[in-house]
Amino acid sequence: MSESQPATAYPTEEQYDRWADRAEEYGMSISEFIQAMVEAGLKKFDARVEPDESHRELREQRNDIKDELERARDRIDTLEDQLHGTERETIRTYVEKNPGATYEEVTQHIIDTAPDRINGHLDALQGDSIETVGDRYYPATMKTQEGVADAA
Repeated sequence: MSESQPATAYPTEEQYDRWADRAEEYGMSISEFIQAMVEAGLKKFDARVEPDESHRELREQRNDIKDELERARDRIDTLEDQLHGTERETIRTYVEKNPGATYEEVTQHIIDTAPDRINGHLDALQGDSIETVGDRYYPATMKTQEGVADAA
């Protein structure tokens, strides 16, 4: 039998009572129980923490995500400019051709020419974002039911 060495622990009363109950269940003394649990813990637990990824890999991933975000923002800005630019260009062109136009005249021009611009937007969205069944428009992801298609 190897020589033993005393070791001291200071559990709370609640911990001690729980350990004593468990030691009794196993037919062990408290000291034997603590030794057994420490050894069992050492076999199942490695205190070293190995990161899943290195700092370099994480920086690369972060940079890739930042680049992707920047591209998405640029694309959104471009699309917003196209959307707003169409209306702005219509107003600018009208005012250039009609200097001194009133608000009401500009508004009426926008109303009168809206169908042409709407047709251009609908044509651009056709297939990618919207589908046409007869004279009705549906989101491209929506599965049109036979009854809906027949009604159109």
